Amino acid sequence: MTPFDGVPMTALDFYEDLEADNSKAWWSAHKMSYDESVRAPMTALGEALEDEFGAGKLFRPYRDVRFAKDKTPYKTHQGLFVTTGGGCGFYVQVSAAGLMTAGGMRPDTDALRRYRAAVDAPTGEQLARLVGDLRSDGFHVDGDVLATRPRGTPVGHPREDLLRHKSLFVRREHGSPDWLSTPAAAERVREDWRRLRPLVEWLTGVTA
Repeated sequence: MTPFDGVPMTALDFYEDLEADNSKAWWSAHKMSYDESVRAPMTALGEALEDEFGAGKLFRPYRDVRFAKDKTPYKTHQGLFVTTGGGCGFYVQVSAAGLMTAGGMRPDTDALRRYRAAVDAPTGEQLARLVGDLRSDGFHVDGDVLATRPRGTPVGHPREDLLRHKSLFVRREHGSPDWLSTPAAAERVREDWRRLRPLVEWLTGVTA
């Protein structure tokens, strides 16, 4: 296992430059920088957290442009995901904006149906409390959301905002603090994931 020494600021510089020139030629000329400044430290970060959260998956840097209007070939961030089942799990990402931590779900059709049933039932009150507490702690709620309430949801449902979610993530943006390029970054991610664990466990329990 490679020791985690932090995410270097050159990783942020790499993505800032990639945003300016998202081309195969630029990528090919700077692939070594990606490997050394992004891929290696993010792999080491996942290994540093594996003892508590499980093995993480480092996402490929290439975009799937087959059905996209945006044909730029490379992602402008590097994400690492630890799955807990049902499309749920823990996430950490580095980009030109710095470090982001998150937890939540991106369910398939059946898992989404189970999620909405759980939110509609009294069990959904616990999810509302968990999300509210995380908001109070400075996390932001995100995800794909329906423009209107789901079919069959009565007007004035107390958890209509949560029922509208097709995916649900709670995230914290850290930016580029001094500790990002030090081993302490792993403990900051660990702290956030521990805070997100009750949410991720609730989502996993109703969707998996």
